[in-house]
Amino acid sequence: MPIYEYQCKECGSQFEVIRSMKEADSPIDCHECHSQKVNRMISLFVAKSGERTVAGGGGGCAGCGGGTCAGCHH
Repeated sequence: MPIYEYQCKECGSQFEVIRSMKEADSPIDCHECHSQKVNRMISLFVAKSGERTVAGGGGGCAGCGGGTCAGCHH
Protein backbone atom coordinates (compact mmCIF):
# COMPACT_ATOMS: atom_id res chain seq x y z
CA MET A 1 0.00 0.00 0.00
CA PRO A 2 1.20 3.54 -0.68
CA ILE A 3 2.33 6.06 1.91
CA TYR A 4 0.41 9.34 1.73
CA GLU A 5 1.53 12.65 3.22
CA TYR A 6 -0.94 15.00 4.86
CA GLN A 7 -0.82 18.48 6.42
CA CYS A 8 -3.24 19.87 9.01
CA LYS A 9 -4.75 23.29 8.23
CA GLU A 10 -5.27 23.94 11.96
CA CYS A 11 -1.87 23.23 13.53
CA GLY A 12 0.37 22.82 10.46
CA SER A 13 1.46 19.33 11.47
CA GLN A 14 2.65 17.06 8.64
CA PHE A 15 2.31 13.29 8.89
CA GLU A 16 2.41 10.14 6.78
CA VAL A 17 -0.17 7.36 6.66
CA ILE A 18 -0.13 3.98 4.92
CA ARG A 19 -3.56 3.64 3.28
CA SER A 20 -5.08 2.09 0.22
CA MET A 21 -5.43 4.22 -2.91
CA LYS A 22 -9.20 4.05 -2.46
CA GLU A 23 -8.85 5.77 0.96
CA ALA A 24 -6.29 8.41 -0.10
CA ASP A 25 -8.77 11.31 -0.04
CA SER A 26 -11.08 9.98 2.67
CA PRO A 27 -11.33 12.13 5.82
CA ILE A 28 -8.55 11.62 8.33
CA ASP A 29 -7.83 13.17 11.72
CA CYS A 30 -4.64 15.13 12.36
CA HIS A 31 -2.26 13.07 14.48
CA GLU A 32 -1.47 16.11 16.66
CA CYS A 33 -4.65 18.17 17.21
CA HIS A 34 -7.25 15.66 15.88
CA SER A 35 -8.79 18.22 13.50
CA GLN A 36 -10.33 16.90 10.29
CA LYS A 37 -9.15 19.98 8.35
CA VAL A 38 -6.39 18.00 6.68
CA ASN A 39 -5.09 18.18 3.09
CA ARG A 40 -3.25 15.46 1.22
CA MET A 41 0.10 16.78 0.01
CA ILE A 42 1.74 16.11 -3.35
CA SER A 43 4.44 13.48 -2.98
CA LEU A 44 7.26 13.11 -5.48
CA PHE A 45 9.06 9.87 -6.22
CA VAL A 46 11.50 8.28 -8.59
CA ALA A 47 11.55 4.60 -9.54
CA LYS A 48 14.68 3.25 -11.19
CA SER A 49 15.50 -0.02 -12.84
CA GLY A 50 19.23 -0.34 -13.25
CA GLU A 51 20.32 3.01 -14.65
CA ARG A 52 16.97 3.77 -16.29
CA THR A 53 14.24 5.93 -14.73
CA VAL A 54 10.96 4.06 -15.16
CA ALA A 55 8.57 6.36 -13.25
CA GLY A 56 8.58 9.80 -11.69
CA GLY A 57 11.29 12.18 -12.72
CA GLY A 58 13.31 14.89 -11.12
CA GLY A 59 16.21 15.02 -13.52
CA GLY A 60 19.64 13.92 -12.54
CA CYS A 61 21.57 11.03 -13.92
CA ALA A 62 22.32 7.51 -12.80
CA GLY A 63 25.64 8.66 -11.33
CA CYS A 64 24.04 11.04 -8.84
CA GLY A 65 20.93 9.02 -8.01
CA GLY A 66 18.41 11.52 -9.40
CA GLY A 67 19.50 14.48 -7.31
CA THR A 68 20.78 17.82 -8.49
CA CYS A 69 23.95 16.42 -10.12
CA ALA A 70 26.09 18.58 -7.83
CA GLY A 71 28.55 15.73 -7.44
CA CYS A 72 28.96 14.85 -11.13
CA HIS A 73 28.25 18.35 -12.57
CA HIS A 74 25.73 17.20 -15.23
